[in-house]
Amino acid sequence: MNQKDHLIIFDTTLRDGEQSPGASMSKDEKIRIAKSLEKLHVDVIEAGFPAASPGDFESVAAVAASVKDSTVCGLARATDNDIDAAGKALKVANSARIHTFIATSPLHMEKKLRMTPDEVVERAVYAVKRARNYTDNVEFSPEDAGRSELDFLCRVIEATIDAGASTINIPDTVGYNLPDRFGQLIYDLRERVPNSDKAIFSVHCHNDLGLAVANSLSAVLNGARQVECTINGLGERAGNAALEEVVMSVQTRQDIFDCQVDHIDTTQIVNCSRLVSNITGFPVQPNKAIVGANAFAHESGIHQDGVIKHRETYEIMRAEEVGWNANRMVLGKHSGRNAFSQRLQELGCHFNSEKELNAAFASFKELADKKHEIYDEDLQALISDTLANEKNETVKLLSLKVTSETGETPRAALTLSVNNEECMVDASGSGPVDAVYNAIEKIVHSGAHLQLYSVNNVTDGTDSQAEVNVRLEKEGHIITGQGADIDIVIASAKAYITALNRFVGKNSPRQHPQKTETV
Repeated sequence: MNQKDHLIIFDTTLRDGEQSPGASMSKDEKIRIAKSLEKLHVDVIEAGFPAASPGDFESVAAVAASVKDSTVCGLARATDNDIDAAGKALKVANSARIHTFIATSPLHMEKKLRMTPDEVVERAVYAVKRARNYTDNVEFSPEDAGRSELDFLCRVIEATIDAGASTINIPDTVGYNLPDRFGQLIYDLRERVPNSDKAIFSVHCHNDLGLAVANSLSAVLNGARQVECTINGLGERAGNAALEEVVMSVQTRQDIFDCQVDHIDTTQIVNCSRLVSNITGFPVQPNKAIVGANAFAHESGIHQDGVIKHRETYEIMRAEEVGWNANRMVLGKHSGRNAFSQRLQELGCHFNSEKELNAAFASFKELADKKHEIYDEDLQALISDTLANEKNETVKLLSLKVTSETGETPRAALTLSVNNEECMVDASGSGPVDAVYNAIEKIVHSGAHLQLYSVNNVTDGTDSQAEVNVRLEKEGHIITGQGADIDIVIASAKAYITALNRFVGKNSPRQHPQKTETV
């Protein structure tokens, strides 16, 4: 048997995933996710777009310094400023890659770039050569390749490989392609580009038609050896190819694929999925493949009977393979600091200081007094909630009292600390949460508009923590806030306050260059 090729898993959760409206992450949150991805053993972590803002530059540099085993990548348009920013942000990385791109479709070249094809080829070659001044590991993407002319694609790819690009990424930027045609495109490019054997071909598919994973897998079947994807399929518009679906498809169908992903520690998938969901505030739908709560659930009597008799009658994967019910340790109020700290390390949670650990342990003890058993999901929610409060304390909830009864208008009385000054107010609303938010706004006068409010139970049972996610919009900026508590109303207040703090704190949202030009 011939040895199978290695399929490179390129994760762009921290870059393309962050482009989802409201999914902006702080530096510390990016580090937490990067460490989880490293534990998953992904090959490449695209940490961000260093030229987007000083904050993004700092985040990419921090991830580059924190990650030791995976290659850390920075995105750059084909401009001097972008490439230089990426090179400087990645200089401390053990293994660095610069990913540069320029659009190649007739529509993009004419309407957006206002450049001729010759000018685009010249700029692409120049960008690759400049990136090579910082690292030999350079990736080039012809943006909107899925709608580009084949002859021109061949021309620009051949030129950029000659210039030193070691990876050629073919993006279906707007999710326009169908699997058979996208696979054929990869096949044709590898056949027609004379020096195609000198580069690894990659794909980056968007999910506008729900075909990102299908298109990616079709490309792999036609010779692509890198897939760019995100945890939970996170990404702008309808998202990207979901890492967990790509990995488990290739691993499960080894009878079809002539490459393998055996370097990926699939038992870390569920933990990583929960972490990303918790930090971004984007819940995972119950019927989501691999990581959804119902992915391995069986209610039909026929299915239950079949699984009991022989698991493979209705399950093509084992739940434990992707991290369900694996290494679960139930903690409680009698659990000590060491057990708490050890379990958090196993979940990929690391603290920057003893103060942060102490605050998290205090929150754990407080939760343990209310909830008999604390599961991994509880810990993930608790840590994100605690760190958010520790980092952003311009506005802080001190006390809250809500009254709600049949036939009466709900009212909320709360006390906030705003810049270390106590402010007390009460307000009414159409419901208890509405009353709380009206009360908060009476004090802070943020001018923000609530775009999304959602509640999810962290675990099963009536004693479950409620995890509340809110999305606020102000002056074109969108940001999310998360809060967790046994009490839904308190969790709602925490979520709103977290979002408000992000507007005024260090994690204020910023405009991305990707808003006008993106892979």
